[in-house]
Amino acid sequence: MFLKKIKPFLYLGVFYLAISLIIRIIFFFHPITTASFGFFEVLKVLFIGLLNDIFVFILASSLLALYFLFLSNSKYKKPYGYIILSVLILFFLYVWLIPNNIFKQYGGSIMEITMAFVGMKIVFFGLMLFLPAQRIKIRNALYFITLLLYVLLIIFNGVSEYFFYNEFGVRYNFIAVDYLIYTNEVIGNIMESYPVIPLFSAILIVTISITLLIYKKTKEELLELPDFKQKMVLLGTFMVLCAMSLLAIPSLMQIKSGNVFADEIEANGIPKFYWAFTHNELDYFQFYPQISQKQAEKNFLSQYSQQVLLRNITADQPETKKNVVLISIESLSADFMEHYGNTEKITPFLDSLAEKSLMFTNLYATGNRTVRGLEALTLCIPPTAGESVIKRNDNKNKFTTGNVFKSKGYDVRFLYGGYSYFDNMQDFFEGNGYGIVDRNNFKPEEITFANVWGVSDEDMARKAIQVMNAEAKSGKPFFNHWMTVSNHRPFTYPDGRIDIPGTSKSREGGVKYTDYSLRLFFNMAKKQNWYKNTVFVIIADHCASSAGNTELPMDKYRIPALVFSEGFIQPQKFDKLMSQIDVMPTVFGLLNFSYQSRFLGQDVLKQEFQPKAYIATYQDLGFVKDGHLTIISPIKKIKQYSLELEKSNLAPEFKLYYTEKLLKNIDQKLVNDAISAYQSTSYWLQTKQLNR
Repeated sequence: MFLKKIKPFLYLGVFYLAISLIIRIIFFFHPITTASFGFFEVLKVLFIGLLNDIFVFILASSLLALYFLFLSNSKYKKPYGYIILSVLILFFLYVWLIPNNIFKQYGGSIMEITMAFVGMKIVFFGLMLFLPAQRIKIRNALYFITLLLYVLLIIFNGVSEYFFYNEFGVRYNFIAVDYLIYTNEVIGNIMESYPVIPLFSAILIVTISITLLIYKKTKEELLELPDFKQKMVLLGTFMVLCAMSLLAIPSLMQIKSGNVFADEIEANGIPKFYWAFTHNELDYFQFYPQISQKQAEKNFLSQYSQQVLLRNITADQPETKKNVVLISIESLSADFMEHYGNTEKITPFLDSLAEKSLMFTNLYATGNRTVRGLEALTLCIPPTAGESVIKRNDNKNKFTTGNVFKSKGYDVRFLYGGYSYFDNMQDFFEGNGYGIVDRNNFKPEEITFANVWGVSDEDMARKAIQVMNAEAKSGKPFFNHWMTVSNHRPFTYPDGRIDIPGTSKSREGGVKYTDYSLRLFFNMAKKQNWYKNTVFVIIADHCASSAGNTELPMDKYRIPALVFSEGFIQPQKFDKLMSQIDVMPTVFGLLNFSYQSRFLGQDVLKQEFQPKAYIATYQDLGFVKDGHLTIISPIKKIKQYSLELEKSNLAPEFKLYYTEKLLKNIDQKLVNDAISAYQSTSYWLQTKQLNR
C-alpha cells in the first residue's frame, strides 16, 4: 500500500534526477568549463550532486504531498461540503466587494490573482459537491494539471539553469534574483536573444508527453483514497524526510573542493537561488572588472584633499548645532515638480519651498528602491552589487550620518509610518544606534487613515511634531530622518484633502497628497519654538520608475532635493552634477561640523568637489562623469555612453532628459574611475573598513 501511494513521487523524482544528471553532464563538457576532471573527481561530483537533488526534490514535493493529504470524499458529505463551499464564496465576495480589504490595499494584481484562485476553487469544489458521479473525472483532471505544473517547472528550471550557466559559468546567484525583480526587461531580453517559439514549443511538447506518461502510470491511485491512518503514516514519513533534507542541504552546500567549476556542477540551483535571495549579495570580485586594489583605492581617494579613507573634516567656522529634519519622500521623481517642467501643479508646496531653499538641480539617486535611497543618505557610499547594505546580514555598526550627529550630542531617530521591520529597516537603524518611531508607536485615535504600507503621511506629520516637541524639551538638539509612505501603490489616502479623490489610486494623487502632508507638517512646525533653529532637508529616495531604453536611463534617476532653514540657508540653485551620497556631507558642511569621516560622498560646496554621480540596479553599476555614463556589469562587461541633453524649453539647469549614445571607443580613464569607485567600496565593506 505504501509503495503504491508514493508512485507519483517516485515517477516525478526519477524524472527530476534524470534532468539534473543531463544538465550536469552538459556542464562538464560546456566550453565555459575550463577546468579538467579526473575519473574519481567526476564520480564525487555526480554523487554529491545526486544527494543534493534527492534532498531538494523531497522539499519541492511538499506541495504534492499536501495535495494528496487533502484528497477526501468525506468533505463533500452533508453538511461539511455546504459549509466549506459557503466559506469559499464568502471569502470571494470579501475580496471582490469589500472596499479597502487587505488585497485591494496592496494594489497591483494581488486582488485579481486571489480572486482567480478562490474562484477556480469554488468552481471545482462545487462541481465535485453537486456532481458526485463525475467526481473521479474532475479529480483526475485536477491531478493531471498538478502533474503538468510539476513537470513544467522541472523542465523549465533545467533549461533556465543551462542558459544561466551558459552566460555566467555558475549556478543561480543574485543575478537570478535580479531577473525575477526586473521581469519586463528579462522577458524582453529573452525574446530578442533566443528562438523563443521553437524553444517554448519543444518545452511544451516534452512537458505534455512526460505528464501523460506519469498520469497513465499513476491515475489509478485516485480510485481508492487513503484513510486517516494511512495519511498520518504518509505525513509522518514525509515530515521526517523533510527534516533530514533541511539539515543535509546546508551541509552539502558547504563542501568545497577548491575547483570552482566542480563546486558549481555538483550544486543544485534551487538552494543556491534561495541562498542568494536571503543573502542579497553579488560578489564584486567574482563577476566585475577589476584593477589592482592598491591602484583602485589610490584612484578613488584622489578626489579628497586628504587621500585616505578615514579623513579629518575641519570647519573654518564655529559649529552650528541646529536641529536637522531629513525627509526622504517615497518615489518623488524630479519631473513631478513644476521646477522641472511639470504642468500638472501636483507639488505646489514643494515648488514654493524650493524658491526659499538651497536647491540641488542636477542630483541623481543611487538606485530604484527605498532601501537604496536610505543607504545613500545614511551611509553616504556608492551602491554595490546585489541588495542594499540595509538588507544584508552585516548591516550593523556602520559609520552613519546618525553617528556624526550622536557625536555632537544629538538625539537621533528614524520615523516611518509603516512597520519598520519591512525591508529590514528596523534591524538596520536599531543596529546603528537610531531610535525608531513607527506604526507600533501610534495609538488608535492617532490614525485617521492607513493602508497596507502604514499610516497616512499626514498622521505621520502630526506624530513627527509630537516627537520633535518632546525632543526639544530635553534641551538636546535632534536629528530625525522621516521616510514617507503615501506616494506608493496603491496611492490611497483620506478623501477631502486634495482635489484628486483618494479612491482614484493615481500616482498624481499620491504625489499631491504627500505634498499636502508636507505643507501640513511645515504649518505645524512654524508654530513650535524649535522651528527657526532647524534645518530641513527634503529629498526623494528614488524615482517613480526606472524603465527606459538603456540599462540605466539617466532621466529615471534624477531626483529633487532642497535644504531649507529660515534665516540660515540662503536660497540658491546648485546645478553641478552630484550624487545622493553627497547630500548629508554637504549638510554637515553647512553646519560647520568638524568630525572624522568615512563617508565616500563629498561636500559639494567645497572647492575640492568633483562633479559625478553613481546610479545602479542590482547588477548594473553606473558612473557618471564628464558627459559620459560608464556601466560595469557581470560578467566583466563594460559599456560607455556619451550624454547629450535633449532640446527643451526649460532653463539649462532644469533640462531633464539625456540622450545616451553607445560609444565604440571608450574613455579608459573613466572606466578605471568607475571600477575604482565600485571595487574600493566593495572591498571596504567586505573588510569592515566602513564600520564605525
